[in-house]
Amino acid sequence: MSKVEVSVDGYRIEPLSPQTWTGFADLAERHNGVWGGCWCTHFHGKNAEDEPKDADGRAKKRRLVHEGRAHAALVFDGDLAVAWCEYGPPAELPNIHHRKQYDATADLVPDYRLTCFFIDRNYRRKGLATVAMQGALELIAQAGGGVVEGYPHDIPPGKKTSGSFLYNVTRTMYERNGFTYIRPKGQGNCVMRRTVAPS
Repeated sequence: MSKVEVSVDGYRIEPLSPQTWTGFADLAERHNGVWGGCWCTHFHGKNAEDEPKDADGRAKKRRLVHEGRAHAALVFDGDLAVAWCEYGPPAELPNIHHRKQYDATADLVPDYRLTCFFIDRNYRRKGLATVAMQGALELIAQAGGGVVEGYPHDIPPGKKTSGSFLYNVTRTMYERNGFTYIRPKGQGNCVMRRTVAPS
């Protein structure tokens, strides 16, 4: 994956790496480990039998980052990490919701998945999810591009949903960023897809 810094709407985007781990960890710790202590590890799936059994999400995420098996676009405001968009190849992020249905209806295997967004509570409702997505797509372009899938929430018009449940944002946001609706996935989610050209 590329290590080239990106700028989106005045925010600096850097890839998650051993060099940016401290910023990522600080953001997660400010929010009690995120999603009940998940540390954005859910989509990585369970440890394989040959992997060490981590005591917690923080240890698992740190190990994956240092092994080059966890990717995200980190959004920085100055030196403060304020948001992220997790991305990676399917083998790195196999644990998507509604996996059985997804596999039964799949027409191709994407090169990348966008699986999780997180925004610092003090920066929400400022468009940071879009900034994080655009940063991830640029990092993917720098790494050679490819077919990118996301699995956003497909919220009916007029229905209100708490932002704390929108771990993969909304279909509308994906559409605004050039993704095409492919099919439903489970109740209230869908498959969106975009091809990213190499940069």
